[in-house]
Amino acid sequence: MEPEPLLDSLRSAVNAMPDDVPLRLHLATMLLSAGQRDEAVRHLGAVLQRDPGNAEAMRLLTAPASGPAEVSGPPASPPAGVDNSSERVRGSVSPATNPTPVQDGPGDAAEARDASGGAGDSSGADEAGHARAAGEGRAADSYDWSQAEDELRDVLPAMFVGEAGSVSAGIDEARAYDAEHTGLTLADVAGLDEVKKRLEAAFLAPMRNPELRKLYGKSLRGGLLLYGPPGCGKTFIARAVAGELGARFITVSFAALIDMFVGRSERNIHELFEVARRNAPCVVFLDEVDAIGQKRSQLRNTPMRSAVNQLLLELDDVASDNTGVFLLAATNHPWDVDSALRRPGRFDRTLLVLPPDGPAREGVFRYHLRDRPVAGIDLARLSRLTDGYSGADIAHICETAAEQALLDSVQRGEARLIGQADLEAAVGEVKPSLGTWFETARNVALFANEGGAYDDLVAYLRKRRLI
Repeated sequence: MEPEPLLDSLRSAVNAMPDDVPLRLHLATMLLSAGQRDEAVRHLGAVLQRDPGNAEAMRLLTAPASGPAEVSGPPASPPAGVDNSSERVRGSVSPATNPTPVQDGPGDAAEARDASGGAGDSSGADEAGHARAAGEGRAADSYDWSQAEDELRDVLPAMFVGEAGSVSAGIDEARAYDAEHTGLTLADVAGLDEVKKRLEAAFLAPMRNPELRKLYGKSLRGGLLLYGPPGCGKTFIARAVAGELGARFITVSFAALIDMFVGRSERNIHELFEVARRNAPCVVFLDEVDAIGQKRSQLRNTPMRSAVNQLLLELDDVASDNTGVFLLAATNHPWDVDSALRRPGRFDRTLLVLPPDGPAREGVFRYHLRDRPVAGIDLARLSRLTDGYSGADIAHICETAAEQALLDSVQRGEARLIGQADLEAAVGEVKPSLGTWFETARNVALFANEGGAYDDLVAYLRKRRLI
């Protein structure tokens, strides 16, 4: 057994030079000799991470715990009175590679006759050699590879994921459907108090209070459709909702689901919902749902129609049979979404997400300036100057101001802080991008508000004197 001070010295050296592969191998060998196999396995795993083909590390890992320096099993005990020193020397020679025993002298010949059971009986020697080879093969076959995998699981990444024979094995890793914890709550959403109230009443309060939900017969069937102009925080709100519920979050866009090959889009949609069910409680957020769930009357492409039908099927499964899977979707053009998606039991609740109000605009400015060198910023004034701007527009203003300060610093030869003047100049350059959307929304509100589906949009347009 190795003295502990020597092992401590080797550990210190490895900590100082973690990428020194020969040093780690030497420490692992000493640890195996000292019977400290668990620590040795960790160091061997670190060696294989740096040098995956290292033969010595693999040999030490596959060696039995009782004898790290030998791979094969121990030799059989010789008969009483027989010296087996020569046998130990020649025991490493495989009979298959050297079928004729090598005899160095009369003494060796006598040992060979004794081991074979009689002088001149070469068949007995061959049988003994084959028996030893068979024993070594059985020892190798009986090695517990599952134990080695368990020992290395925390050291080396798995080569393969999922269970063999499972149709859905590895979907989480093979697809881009990553179920994550967002770390956000509605408290992180600046302003938008009316949106938060609607979310609380229609979605969050029933989910957080299951006993009251049962008492009042409140159903959780269906999902919530967020709609409004682009760049106003629909995705951020969806992530905050997932954080409020303590659920995992999966966001999927049109590009991740639709495939040019027939049948692939339907399979992708099915896999998405299977991942969500395995990760429940989970919020599935379908971005650009107007592209995925476009009106089938407008679709001439048969594969796209099949994809919409598959989405409707999965939504019905979630609404009736699956618990812990909550549906959110976002669209800039709700009037292009198939009416079948918006019937009760599917996306039957809608929430208008409007451009940020005054407090929200201040919060957006603060968020995008938090990691930049700024001084003397009047957020209230910037908020008044950017009335009608989207969150994306404000982010672009901050980027433009930073570019101007950077160019000015290059010309001066020294860095300077971003000031109020830079941001106000950027506001003059960046125009609000929502005009086109509001023109379309105005026509819908005036001529296509069937059943009062867009009453909240009509109220906002009237408040802004756009209709």
